[in-house]
Order: sequence, then C-alpha cells, then structure tokens
Amino acid sequence: MSIRLKYPLFLLLTATILAGCGEVEDTRPGQPVKHRQVAFKEIVKTFEPMGVMLRKERYDADKFLPMAEALLAKRDGPWSYFGADTNYPPTKATPDVWKQPEQFEKDKNAFIAATDALIVAAQSKEKAQVEKAYETLHETCKTCHKQFKER
Repeated sequence: MSIRLKYPLFLLLTATILAGCGEVEDTRPGQPVKHRQVAFKEIVKTFEPMGVMLRKERYDADKFLPMAEALLAKRDGPWSYFGADTNYPPTKATPDVWKQPEQFEKDKNAFIAATDALIVAAQSKEKAQVEKAYETLHETCKTCHKQFKER
C-alpha cells in the first residue's frame, strides 16, 4: 500500500477514535455532577470579565459593581451538588472532596467570604481595593482547585 493511501486511512482511523472519546454524560437522577459543572461555568463566565477589566487597565467602577453582584448571586450554585454519592464520571473533582470534607468546607467558606469582600470593595469604587479583593478571591479559587479539582 502506498503512502498516499496510508495517510488518508490514518486520518480516518484517528478521527473515528477521537469521535469515540467524547465527554461522559451525567446520567444519574438529578444530574448533580452536570449541575455543579454548569454552576461553576456560570461563576467563571461572571468572574473572568472582571479580571479582564482589571488586567487591561479598563476599570470602570459602575460596570464592575453589577458584575460583582452577579457573581454574588451565582456563588452558591455548585455547593449543594457535592453529595456523598456524586464522585463519578464526568466529575472533575478529586476524591479529596469526600476524603477531606472539613478542608473542602473551609475552602468553600473562604471563597464565600472573598466574594463578600469583593462586593464591599466594588461598592467603594476604589480600584486598589477592588484589585486586592479580586486577587484574594482568585487565590481562593486556585487554592481549592489545587487540591480538589483534577488538572
């Protein structure tokens, strides 16, 4: 078989294999893993534009405050979906969520406290306060992800 025929065959086989590697669907009753993943994605969609605004030196206090309020409204979304029986694919959570519930709760509470601090800072409209509060909140996300989210 010539190389001209092998290459298209290789591409076809690769595409077929990759097509079978789709993301696992949450088929459990109530789809708790799916719901918490969607809730986290909503948090990120709200949180990231604030970071872009700060990183690009385009801070606008009147636009930032509603974004912080939207984040506050979404912050509780994922937590109730971390039940004892929700450590199954397609979870991205590590087993440590269930092995170390006290630490997970502590990290969750740090995130909640940091969102409260971000609101206070956003209400002040002082860029330096907002940047500090945003960074603190971002660190709570990174701390929790380091131990409790698959990479």
